[in-house]
Amino acid sequence: MRKFWESIYCPNYITGYNPFLLRHMNEAVEKLVYAINNRKKIVVYGTSSVDAICAVASLSLILRYLNADVEYLIHEGGEMRKSVDCNDIREGVDFLGADLLITLGVDLRSQKEEKLCRDLNIDLIVVENKKTVRERNYVYINPRQKGCGYRYKNLSLSALTFKLMQAIAIYYNMKNINKYLDLILIGGQCAKVSLRGENGVIFKEGKKFLVNTNNHGLRAIINLDQINELNDDDIVNIIELITPTMNTVGVVNNARIVLELLTTGDEYRAKQIVKYLNKLKVPV
Repeated sequence: MRKFWESIYCPNYITGYNPFLLRHMNEAVEKLVYAINNRKKIVVYGTSSVDAICAVASLSLILRYLNADVEYLIHEGGEMRKSVDCNDIREGVDFLGADLLITLGVDLRSQKEEKLCRDLNIDLIVVENKKTVRERNYVYINPRQKGCGYRYKNLSLSALTFKLMQAIAIYYNMKNINKYLDLILIGGQCAKVSLRGENGVIFKEGKKFLVNTNNHGLRAIINLDQINELNDDDIVNIIELITPTMNTVGVVNNARIVLELLTTGDEYRAKQIVKYLNKLKVPV
């Protein structure tokens, strides 16, 4: 099992689930490397689902590790509105001064948004895993798109985002990329994807990283629940705590709080957020 795992996730592997088999991955890495090395503003944009939150959090963390200038945004309208429109770009993305927009699980609504990004000099990377027949004129990573040679089509959004993170890690020769599998595991479990193939490997190995996590937010949850040996019920409890609710502040604002929890470098702040989220839990 260990050799199989290393063939997939070690940065210098030759065989395994090569992220560069995903169409447009080379172009995505080129844009990211340029933005990172030149301190261009990167905005990571996702929805309020737990899978998307984990995707946004994990990508934001690795970009911060690489000293990138990165911000994140939650898509207004939640899961009901699954496209980015011109208002989103003007009022959110451009307001932050974005040079590169990475959307996770949400595509541009039409060619109008694509043109607006060009007019505003905002580069685009879109990552999603939905059936599609439309060709894009921007960097579009989707294992279901025509011309993509990636074998596994049913990756969760967080796992697909991890492929982008792998590619970045290969470029920068990072040795610690697997530590983010704690978040990828949580996202995949919430998405309830099939555990065959790569998703199954992520689940089995991700549990090891989760129980020993260095993520302040996840560690605060584990300590609050006094988890010693992580089992499936414990993972479900973690998911329930970080699932955005309508209580008090609404889904989008609650999602922002969860994102802060999963990306904070402040242990005390993480403990306070976990206590707050625990109070929002509704007894079943």
